[in-house]
Amino acid sequence: MIGTFDLFKIGIGPSSSHTMGPMKAAALFASQLAERGLLKDLARVKVELFGSLAWTGRGHGTDKAVVLGLAGKFPETIDPEDAETLVDGARAAGTLRVAERRNVPFDFANDIVFDGVTEPPNHPNTLALSAFDAAGHVLHGERWCSVGGGFVVPEAQVGVDGIVEDVPVPHPFRSGKQLLEIGAKTGLSIAQIVMANEMSSLPPEEIEQRLDRIIQVMMDCIDRGMTKEGQLPGGLNVKRRAPSLHRRLVAAASSNSRAQHEVMDWVSLYAIAVNEENAAGSKVVTAPTNGAAGIIPATLRYFRDHCREASPENMRVFLLTAAAIGALFKMNASISGAEVGCQGEVGSACSMAAAGLAAVLGGTNEQIENAAEIGMEHHLGMTCDPIGGLVQVPCIERNAFGAVKAINAASLALQGDGTHVVPLDKVIATMRETGRDMQSKYKETSLGGLAVNLAEC
Repeated sequence: MIGTFDLFKIGIGPSSSHTMGPMKAAALFASQLAERGLLKDLARVKVELFGSLAWTGRGHGTDKAVVLGLAGKFPETIDPEDAETLVDGARAAGTLRVAERRNVPFDFANDIVFDGVTEPPNHPNTLALSAFDAAGHVLHGERWCSVGGGFVVPEAQVGVDGIVEDVPVPHPFRSGKQLLEIGAKTGLSIAQIVMANEMSSLPPEEIEQRLDRIIQVMMDCIDRGMTKEGQLPGGLNVKRRAPSLHRRLVAAASSNSRAQHEVMDWVSLYAIAVNEENAAGSKVVTAPTNGAAGIIPATLRYFRDHCREASPENMRVFLLTAAAIGALFKMNASISGAEVGCQGEVGSACSMAAAGLAAVLGGTNEQIENAAEIGMEHHLGMTCDPIGGLVQVPCIERNAFGAVKAINAASLALQGDGTHVVPLDKVIATMRETGRDMQSKYKETSLGGLAVNLAEC
């Protein structure tokens, strides 16, 4: 089973697969060096990035991420401002303190290799880490794959079932059909099913505290994004729009002439605020990825501020329900843009958000499943073609549209009785197959689509 806190992780931007994943892999590698007593002989470390990590790694900050990881830092605990200081210090000094214990020479130009030629055999997000002694002999080497949403696995274990020992849960499910059957048999809502499963590992009080923490980080990210002015890093000269959008909407609220679609502008603002923060490398919640991190917070904020009084309980119900849907995508397809395109990121997030919103607006399990299906169905085939390898264009606006679609999907589902032609499971299978058929240049490589046509426009 994929748990709620596997899908919702607090970390830093701009990418879960290209920043958080490589950082975690590098940190685990550094931990191995320390645990094996190899630091005393360590003279050099080298990181090789392959596939999508090589093609878009510079724009996604993968080089900075692996430096932070080798230094012993993990994405869930590092402060974004401390991260910049550490990386800049290592670059200026030409040394890196590995696992916070051993200083070794480190040259960004030679010790981080962007290999865009060698094709990785198992996953497009592959990195190899090597440690050498003073004579140049290999002390230890590992190859990791960043498989989306901040998940990392050793390369040899990609696609292998049963690598992680599952904690027995009362309601195991691997499909939307099974989820609905459990609900029909037990009378439980989807959120209650997920909560019961989470309680196999954690006490309810801790689950609620962790959910509340995730919600708070999401809301704080929106609030920060609505106030921060300036330009996003990376060279595209993208100006932050959320503050000016916020000012206009606040001013319009006191006007006698207000647009009927004003609430959708607020939703777009919330999503843009989050994804501008993500693009700046700030603290965000992976939901289920960083590239799609604005959709669930924006939809949740819409519910909190524009629908009805939101209690902590129904905010948790939103996340628990969304987690059930996200788990289905992770288990049966992919949430990695490098693997299946943006349909796996923005599409999955839209589906999760639609399900969460349908749940807190009183939907039945069948209506929730229908909302999730609608949310993904209309993202099928979406490519991942970030300009300059940056999570900015078209990613930021794409989150705004994903949030609006999630609200529309939930609304449509709630108008029906839950019966519909295409089951969620079939849409997930179609997304997986579509991603498999999609050319690699449209899967987070910046080798096709908008990434190469911008200059011609």
